[in-house]
Amino acid sequence: QVQLVESGGGLVQAGGSLRLSCAASGSISSTSVMGWYHQAPGKQRDLVATISISGGVTNYADSAKGRFTIARDNAKDTVYLQMNSLKPEDTAVYYCRVRQIFPTVEDYWGQGTQVTVSS
Repeated sequence: QVQLVESGGGLVQAGGSLRLSCAASGSISSTSVMGWYHQAPGKQRDLVATISISGGVTNYADSAKGRFTIARDNAKDTVYLQMNSLKPEDTAVYYCRVRQIFPTVEDYWGQGTQVTVSS
């Protein structure tokens, strides 16, 4: 069973930066798409960014474009989310998702890390 451990959340003032990390317990990077999602209180969980297996293709929510950068280190089975120019509306629990696509499709989620941006 793959486990994901997230870190890097916290409290930051508007305009500040945070870097989230998500490390997978198993060697699944070479067969998995990775991504970050967030969920604010009372709202659904939404996509923030995804990154392809090789890291060559990334996808961002409109709200994240130009401010957030997703990256991965397959040697460390880790995905990162660099968040700059944070806004109060970025406040949410951020979840890491790893979708293994080979040999079978399996979805794994992290436990979530709280990001709070004060105005």
